[in-house]
Amino acid sequence: MKHEHMIKKVEPGSIAEELGIEPGDKLISINETEIEDVFDYHFCVNDDELVLLVEKSDGEQWEFEIEKDYEEDLGLIFEQGLMDEYRSCRNKCMFCFIDQMPKGMRKTLYFKDDDSRLSFLQGNYVTLTNMSDSDIDRIIRYHLEPINVSFHTTNPELRCRMLHNQFAGEALKKVDRLFESGIEMNGQIVLCKGINDREELERSIQDLSGYIPCLKSVSVVPVGLTKFREGLYPLEAFTKEEAKEVLHIIHRWQKKLYAEYGCHFIHAGDEWYILAEEEVPEEERYDGYLQLENGVGMLRLLKEEFSEAYRLAKGDSEKREVSMATGILAYPYIREMAEQLMEKYTETKIHVYPIKNEFFGDRITVSGLLTGQDIISQLKGKDLGERLLLPCNMFRSGEEVFLDDITLDALKRALQVKADIVKSSGQDFIEAVVGAEPGAKVIL
Repeated sequence: MKHEHMIKKVEPGSIAEELGIEPGDKLISINETEIEDVFDYHFCVNDDELVLLVEKSDGEQWEFEIEKDYEEDLGLIFEQGLMDEYRSCRNKCMFCFIDQMPKGMRKTLYFKDDDSRLSFLQGNYVTLTNMSDSDIDRIIRYHLEPINVSFHTTNPELRCRMLHNQFAGEALKKVDRLFESGIEMNGQIVLCKGINDREELERSIQDLSGYIPCLKSVSVVPVGLTKFREGLYPLEAFTKEEAKEVLHIIHRWQKKLYAEYGCHFIHAGDEWYILAEEEVPEEERYDGYLQLENGVGMLRLLKEEFSEAYRLAKGDSEKREVSMATGILAYPYIREMAEQLMEKYTETKIHVYPIKNEFFGDRITVSGLLTGQDIISQLKGKDLGERLLLPCNMFRSGEEVFLDDITLDALKRALQVKADIVKSSGQDFIEAVVGAEPGAKVIL
């Protein structure tokens, strides 16, 4: 089968642009190796001497001989990010969030990916049930890492039941091959009450610690339960006392593993600490924040960044009034930072509003799953000041659109207020409140 990879964009100033490669051209091979997908491309393009075979839009094939620095990129962006079709998930997990989505949302929100190439490229977590032996061979041969693995449990029979896939237990053996080949990994466990918690969680941590140091970290996050669960497995939310029990198990293992390996390894998602009404751990316990994308350590990092920026801030007495919307989870932390900021910026007034997730249900508390309609309905008639500040994780990547396809412009019109998207750091928080231009220093 001949693989042709259409080039969508050529980066300005790149090697590809200098060679005259253009959007619409097709990449055929590198060093006489036919490129199957992004795994092959990333491996082959690293060499310092390349021979590229490219087919121009008129069908003529051009051959380019290239000398470059090792691992220097060519500057090619392809029509398909994986240079192949996306692989959909073969599981039907009892906790799958996509199965808990209402009908009528945009189609892309219903696609279940379980693609090892997205694990390498974007940090997505994969169950390994969709990976063939040849996929494992290529990961090992190209030494592609890190690979992020959704474990959930190391009990093979229980894993089959949780993923509703008879091959889910057998798939765990692929981790052995990755470990034996020194491939760096991270893991996650979505914890379901009465299913893979307590003794099963103990077993999973014990088993997974055997993959240290290749397995760098494992996060434990509570299952996300929306109100759209009719006909699905009857999962229940964790209580405050049960959250404390989960944290007790994790903290005990952290202490044990740090003494043995010098890393804490197993980490609790921030939601556990909010639910248990406990303070998030000190920065050192997060081992360099390896699991931020899984909601592990985000609140601690925000607090640390804010504290440093606040320490250096001179403050002022300029009059300003702004508002902030956030999820229930982060609200106490955002409110505390706002109160501190008003002490130093003495004429600044900050309104912080926690938005209840009516769309998915009130058990969903993160700001990244809030919809435009909930924000609009709950902020109508509220004091919003001169500007409304919204965290960037509320929006689709690279766009000003909420999960329910309401745009930022539509929200501004509905609320009759200016609105700014705020990046996630503590420095950005202060700059957004005092109205500094992006990149401007307010902490001189």
